[in-house]
Amino acid sequence: MTAQTTETAQPTPVVQLADGNGWFTVCELSRLTPGRGVAALLPDGRQVALFLDRAGRAYAIDNRDPFTGAYVLSRGLVGSVEGRPFVASPLLKQRFDLATGACLDDDGVSVPVHAVRAA
Repeated sequence: MTAQTTETAQPTPVVQLADGNGWFTVCELSRLTPGRGVAALLPDGRQVALFLDRAGRAYAIDNRDPFTGAYVLSRGLVGSVEGRPFVASPLLKQRFDLATGACLDDDGVSVPVHAVRAA
C-alpha cells in the first residue's frame, strides 16, 4: 500500500473592508508592508489609505487630507505615540490616529475610518 499525500491550496490572505452587505476584498495582504501605506480606489470612487502595523493589524482611513484636500495620507509617515499608531500627512505633517481617525494635532478635525480585516 502506498501513502497518498494531498495538498490543499491555502487561500491567499487578503485585506477586506466592510460595506453594508458584508466584506469585500481590496487587495492581497502581501501588498502591505508594515510602516508604509497603500492607496486603494473603492467601487464607489472613494479612496482609502491602508496600513499594516508590525503586529499584523490592518487599518483603513480615508486617503484625503482634510487640511489640504489632497489624496495623500497613504504616503504619510507612520509612527506611534503612547502606543497609538498614526500617520502624519506628507504635506503639513498633521498626525491622524489610524484606529479612530482623530487628528492628534487639532481636536476639531478627523478623517473617516473604515472597518478592515486581514483574512
